Amino acid sequence: MFEKLERTQLRIREIVGELSEPETANDPQRLQKLMKEQAELQPVADAYEQYKACKKDEEDSLSMLESEEDPEMKALLREENQNAREKREKLEEEIKILLLPKEVNDERSVIVEIRAGAGGDEAALFAADLYRMYVKYAESKGWKCEMISSNENGLGGFKECTFSISGRGVYAKLKYESGTHRVQRVPETESGGRIHTSTATVAIMPEAEEVDVDIDPKDIRIDTYRSSGAGGQHINKTSSAIRITHFPTGIVVSCQNERSQFQNKDKAMQVLRTKLYEMKQMEAESERADLRHSQVGTGDRSEKIRTYNFPQGRVTDHRIKLTTHNLTGVLNGNLDEIIDALTSADQVAKLTAQEQEA
Repeated sequence: MFEKLERTQLRIREIVGELSEPETANDPQRLQKLMKEQAELQPVADAYEQYKACKKDEEDSLSMLESEEDPEMKALLREENQNAREKREKLEEEIKILLLPKEVNDERSVIVEIRAGAGGDEAALFAADLYRMYVKYAESKGWKCEMISSNENGLGGFKECTFSISGRGVYAKLKYESGTHRVQRVPETESGGRIHTSTATVAIMPEAEEVDVDIDPKDIRIDTYRSSGAGGQHINKTSSAIRITHFPTGIVVSCQNERSQFQNKDKAMQVLRTKLYEMKQMEAESERADLRHSQVGTGDRSEKIRTYNFPQGRVTDHRIKLTTHNLTGVLNGNLDEIIDALTSADQVAKLTAQEQEA
């Protein structure tokens, strides 16, 4: 580990030197690449510098303690030594986590699919609640959301909806949201006041780029149709909506929210690429059982991951046994407490698996 840390510090110094060269300033592509690498390595280098400083403080206080005779000074040195040791041990754990291999998709934007599950209209209303929750969370992070397609139930709910969230590191934050979400509440349509349980599934897919997936034009069929739903006369009168069928996989995607047929086609192709890329990723991960075992639920949509209980005002994430009594805040996009806990649990699981392999 320490050899890797020394190499990291050396590489940081090399990057700083390269960034100061006039040739680098005149090469935007190289400049961007170096700055990205520096941003990735700097937290590790900074933590290692702190670690070395704490280790030196620990050794210095221990050395002085051995030769010190004054009782009060000895007590002070023991306290300094203990504080330095505790801080060094904490930094060592942080460094181990920082050195964990980054997932290839963590920096990507995402395509999100939400589908109403069991529960009829109430499930569709819950799906709309989840959509608004993610939009509000994205807004709090400064990310951009765009609806791609939706199928409403007439009561303000979504039978299904697909939308994009664009920004740096979106997948790293939202990848744990894939799975079945469950709501327990009294539906507005329930006259007897009985609590119903409904579900909705969420799929978080890292947005694919054209270079990630090669789509043969012969493998797809593109159909146009008229958009339905809100949008005024323009949407109702023009066949601007696009549906793409991918024959080899049977995947069907659509986009109807843009006014232009060309824009809808581009968005639909983007969703198709993303779905095909996700399939490729899932196949690769299924072959690596160790990775799947160490992950905290980042793929299986049938896994019941979270319950939103309205009578008790609580949200429970079943994977890490976390319960928060801040239901209103969570549905308003305050997801950091849950997402940070899931991230930490995933890091600990991966670190444990890594140590067992070693």
